[in-house]
Amino acid sequence: MSSRLARGLGAAAVAGAGALAWGTLVEARWYTLREFTVPVLAPGSTPLRILHLSDLHLTPGQQRKVDWVRDLASLRPDLVIDTGDNWAHIDAMPALLHALEPHLATPGAFVWGSNDFFAPSPKNPARYLLPDARVQRDTAPTELPWRELGRHLTSAGWIDLDNRRDALTVDGRRISLVGTNDAHLDLDRFPGPEGDIRPTAHRDQPAGPARVSGELVDLHLGVTHAPYRRVLNAMLEDDADLILAGHTHGGQLAVPGYGALVTNCDLDRGRAKGLHGWPGARPDAAHGTDSTWLHVCGGLGTSPYAPVRFACRPEAALLTLVPAS
Repeated sequence: MSSRLARGLGAAAVAGAGALAWGTLVEARWYTLREFTVPVLAPGSTPLRILHLSDLHLTPGQQRKVDWVRDLASLRPDLVIDTGDNWAHIDAMPALLHALEPHLATPGAFVWGSNDFFAPSPKNPARYLLPDARVQRDTAPTELPWRELGRHLTSAGWIDLDNRRDALTVDGRRISLVGTNDAHLDLDRFPGPEGDIRPTAHRDQPAGPARVSGELVDLHLGVTHAPYRRVLNAMLEDDADLILAGHTHGGQLAVPGYGALVTNCDLDRGRAKGLHGWPGARPDAAHGTDSTWLHVCGGLGTSPYAPVRFACRPEAALLTLVPAS
């Protein structure tokens, strides 16, 4: 091996080790708030602020993340939307409830992600780069106490949108919502007019009366964890004014100037995070008249077995809805 080649390989190894150290020790804990303005309300409406939380993947001992999430309550949003994958450990309930506690006094709604149901298991982190990162488990996964978590959230007044519809009044405005369970596990069943088609296993507690189709509302929101195209298309057909999703981690690993490598679903990489139109351009852009608004939150966590982010800081988002021009 020539000395020049050896030096090149050595430099590449050092650069790779440095990038891994940065992504694991710094960027994965470098939380940031993204802010977007969404021109979607009726003319003359006052702004409406939505805090979008997603993919905390909380484990015991992540006190800095807990404190950061709690501090977001100082933003005083009008509505909180949680798009799932809240935890990643069977003992994370106390920390998660502490993180969410200051937000529960604000009107809110939530859906489940796959990691709300089952604790993660060790697997090759490189699988995340595959077109479909789902794995067939050889042993039964550890079920997390998600039903108990759901009871905590609904008892505080948050709405369970697990394959169902509902509505609430925020700042004098009537908002309807439609949600699905996690499409990544093929648990999504888009609700019809009667509004509630939750799996039988999820009906141990009533989720409250569902919104009947036809109610006059000021805003219609679609909420899901994994932004699979079939779910986004169903919400578009349902006339959702804005769709909120998570799951992608913004790609988790990105290349500066190129963007996310994957989305871990069938959504295109260009929509891995941020505010976009669906299925075409943004509704306020040329050729966007047939689109609706889509916000994908890059989320605040990672799997504990792949605790790295690169060029993709963990995030929550504050969406300020304003009148459309």
